Amino acid sequence: MAIKMNNKSSMVVNIVLTLSLLLIISMTEGRLLGVNIFGQPKTVYCSKVLGVQNGDTCFDIAQSLNLTAKVFNSINPGINCTDLFIGQWICISGVVI
Repeated sequence: MAIKMNNKSSMVVNIVLTLSLLLIISMTEGRLLGVNIFGQPKTVYCSKVLGVQNGDTCFDIAQSLNLTAKVFNSINPGINCTDLFIGQWICISGVVI
C-alpha cells in the first residue's frame, strides 16, 4: 500500500526531515565539543583552586597565571566576575570534559 503525495506535501516532508537532521548533527557536535545546548561546559574537573583576596579580579587572577579569558571562563563556568567576594574559591587549573 503506497501513500500518494503531491509535490507540495513531499517538499514539506523533505524540509522537516532536513531540519531534523541538522538539529541532531548540531546537538551531537555540541556534545563532542564538551558543551550543552546553552554553551556551558558539561563537566569541569578542577585540580587547583585559589581563594579570592581583597582587590582580586578575574582578569588579574587569569593574567597572573597566564590563563586566557577563554580558559579561565571554561574552568569557572558559573562565576560572576563582577561580584567576587573575599574567600570565594576560583578554579585556576582544571579540565573540561
